[in-house]
Amino acid sequence: MNLQNQFLKKIVPTYLLALFIGIPSTLETNAAISKPRPKVNRPPVKVIPIQRARKISRATSDRVLVKLDPKNTAALEALPNDDLLASDRPKLLAAIDRSLAYINTPAAAKSYPVAGISRERVERSLIRFRQLVKTVPDAKALKAAVIREFDFYKSVGVDRQGTVHFTGYYEAVYEASRTRTEKFKYPLYALPNEFYAWPKPHPTRKQFETGNRLKGLEIAWLSDRFQAFLVHVQGSARLILPDKSIMTVGFAAKTDRPYSSVGRHLVNDGKMKLEEVTLQSLMAYFDKYPNQLEGYLQRNESFVFFRETQGSPATGSIGVPVTAERSIATDKSIMPPGAIALIHTSIPMPKGKSGKLEFQPIGRFVLDQDTGGAIRGAGRVDVFMGTGNVAKNRAGLMNNDGALYYLVIK
Repeated sequence: MNLQNQFLKKIVPTYLLALFIGIPSTLETNAAISKPRPKVNRPPVKVIPIQRARKISRATSDRVLVKLDPKNTAALEALPNDDLLASDRPKLLAAIDRSLAYINTPAAAKSYPVAGISRERVERSLIRFRQLVKTVPDAKALKAAVIREFDFYKSVGVDRQGTVHFTGYYEAVYEASRTRTEKFKYPLYALPNEFYAWPKPHPTRKQFETGNRLKGLEIAWLSDRFQAFLVHVQGSARLILPDKSIMTVGFAAKTDRPYSSVGRHLVNDGKMKLEEVTLQSLMAYFDKYPNQLEGYLQRNESFVFFRETQGSPATGSIGVPVTAERSIATDKSIMPPGAIALIHTSIPMPKGKSGKLEFQPIGRFVLDQDTGGAIRGAGRVDVFMGTGNVAKNRAGLMNNDGALYYLVIK
C-alpha cells in the first residue's frame, strides 16, 4: 500500500461494500466466479447514504468528535471489552509501537492538531496505553483501567448520531509474471519519471489502457483483467511468480482523476439494486455479461502506479506497516493519525474446522494508521483484515454499522 501524501491506499467505494474486496478465491475460471454466495449468519444491516459525511471538512473538524461525559459511568461501562486481547496481545503491542514510531516524525507534527487533540497528548496516550496492554491480566481489566485514565471521544458518524459504517480491506495474493506471456497479459505499471511534470488533468484510465504511453513501464503481468484492476483498488499485492518466488508491489502514485465506484455505476444504470450489491453479486454480473466488464472498469478514470516493495509488509498512509484487525483507515483530514481508537461493530469470524464465516459483534482497540480514496467524513472506517484468501473473503462481507471512539489520556 505505502500511500504517499495521504493518497489512497486502496480505493474503496463510499457506501457500497468495499468494492471488489473479498472476491472468491480464484478469478482464473468462470466457474469460481459463478459459485453460489456463501451462506453467512449476518445481522440486519442498515444501509446509510455515507456520502452525506463528505460535508464535514477540516474547518469543522472540532465537531466530528464528541467527548463522552466522564461522569456518565453507565455509558462508559457499557463500552465493549476487547475481544482479541487474549489471543493477540503481541500484535496489539506491535501496532502501538508503530504508531509511536510515527508520532515523533515531522509528518506527524504537520498533521496535528486534529479534532482538537494535540500530537503530544496522543503520544502520552500511546505510551500509557502500551503499559496497560502489557501489564493488565485480561480485557475486563484493560477496559476498567482505560475508563479511569482516558477520555473517550465518539465520532458523530454519518448522521451526527454516532452511526459509523464499517467495511474491510486486505492485501491480495495473486499469480503473476515479470514478463508478458500467453497466460499473463494484464500489466501493472511503474511510475513514469516525468509523472510530476505532467499537465493536468491527467489522462484517463481508458487513455492509458488503449494507448502506448506506458509501454516499457510494466513491472508485473497478471493472468486476469479483473485481478489487475483489484490491485489498483487495493493499492498493493503479493505476487506469486512462476518460480514460486514472491514479488511485492505497493502504491507509488495516482493520477488526479477522481475514483469512481463500479458498483455505484451498476446501481445508477439500473443493472442492480443497492441492497443487492455484494462482491459475489458483482462478480456474478460480470461473469454473465463479460462484454460489459471493460466499459465499467474504465468508468473509473483514476489510475494507480506501483513500485516493488522488496517484501515489505502492507503499509498505511502514515508510513508504518498495518496490523491485521488492529489497524483502521479513516479520513485523515479530520481524524487523529496514529491515535488509539475503540471500534464496536459486527465482523465475519471463521467458526469451527470448516472455517464458515459468521457475523459476530466485536469490541476492539485499534490504531488509526491508514486512509483511503473514498474513506471520507466522520462516518467511515475501513478495517485491515490481513493478507490472503481468508482475509479477502472476510473483508468482502464487511458492510455493517457501528461506533468509533478515540482514547485520549486525561
